[in-house]
Amino acid sequence: MERNPKSLLSDLINMVMADGKIKPSEIDFIQKLARRMEISDKELVDLFENPQPSRPVFNEVERITHFYKLILMMNVDNETHEPEIVALKNFGLRMGIRPIVADQILKKMDESEEKMVPAEELLKIFKIYYN
Repeated sequence: MERNPKSLLSDLINMVMADGKIKPSEIDFIQKLARRMEISDKELVDLFENPQPSRPVFNEVERITHFYKLILMMNVDNETHEPEIVALKNFGLRMGIRPIVADQILKKMDESEEKMVPAEELLKIFKIYYN
């Protein structure tokens, strides 16, 4: 279970807003996550109106998971815009994740038909740059 679910949802909301357009597929993705985290629709609307500030993610697995959810959010509409990439890298920097890691993950996603990176590949990328 996510330690700070409202913080994660706020980060996802900020990612969605990075390109200035909110699409139904993006809202649907956030709503599904919110339900899984037992966040009510009212609380979610409140987060859209007043997103919470990002909170530090200390555990390495949590950081990787949080960052990957941001990437999935960015790709949920099957479009990637420059402001989203900038926002993603800024989130990453605040979490201690190098921009080159984001570049590698985005490259792997782009090469994949499903636009996903398997967990093993994701961990390999992180190990290359952090060990």
